[in-house]
Amino acid sequence: MTKPLSSFRTLTRRAALPLVAALALAGCGGLGGSAKPAGGADIHVMTSGGFTAAYNDLRPEFERSSGRSVKTAYGASMGNADDSIPSRLARNEPADVVILARPALDALVAQGKVVPGSQVDLVRSAIGFAVRKGAPKPDISTVDALKRTLIAAPSIAYSASASGTYYETELLKTLGIEEQVKPKSRRILSERVGSVVARGDAALGLQQVSELLPIAGIDYIGPLPAEVQRVTVFSAGVATASKQPDAARQLIRYLNSPAAAPTIAKTGLEPLTAR
Repeated sequence: MTKPLSSFRTLTRRAALPLVAALALAGCGGLGGSAKPAGGADIHVMTSGGFTAAYNDLRPEFERSSGRSVKTAYGASMGNADDSIPSRLARNEPADVVILARPALDALVAQGKVVPGSQVDLVRSAIGFAVRKGAPKPDISTVDALKRTLIAAPSIAYSASASGTYYETELLKTLGIEEQVKPKSRRILSERVGSVVARGDAALGLQQVSELLPIAGIDYIGPLPAEVQRVTVFSAGVATASKQPDAARQLIRYLNSPAAAPTIAKTGLEPLTAR
């Protein structure tokens, strides 16, 4: 079956040209406030795992072109782990930009942690599975095959964020196998699911495709079947406590720009580029 995001494969064969990225950044300066000159204060970003690979590839070009340093904290979109984004914001850690699953971002707006109306959708992200490198790849190409694979798996790891919440609260119920599968499933806190699978601590791992692809020591199997796939939109917003709101908006515009799209696509995400 065709994997989600396949329509963006052509983008994965290209990298964003530095000149194009620089022009995009230059064009961002006049929208929503001008950026400070080189040497301006640091921008503090909190990003969840789904967007991390793309963000890490894009950040250096933004720093080079804007003359600003970007400081980053990583954490889950939801949950009460010490390093989750909601927990970090509750401790009043410095933040100008937050990047996480859209429902979680909207919840932060409701809590007064993110500026209303500042939300910008960046990407669509699908859920996939992986096994330890070299292990047999089970069939998950259809719903029936997925059910057989989950029942047969000796152990399953899933994330504590958006994909894992879907797995434990909806997917297993939808498949009708919750009683057989949930007891052998392990919710992973503060670590990538792929790392757990790579160590051999779980036979099968489920997470956002973009979070599995960068992990060494695993083989990506493929996405959930379309009938039970849950695509998550990851979005950015400006923290209400931001000391650099104009610079925060400049960074968000860059991440949402056409120049950033090829880099985003090669990490397994579908860019939602501003038109």
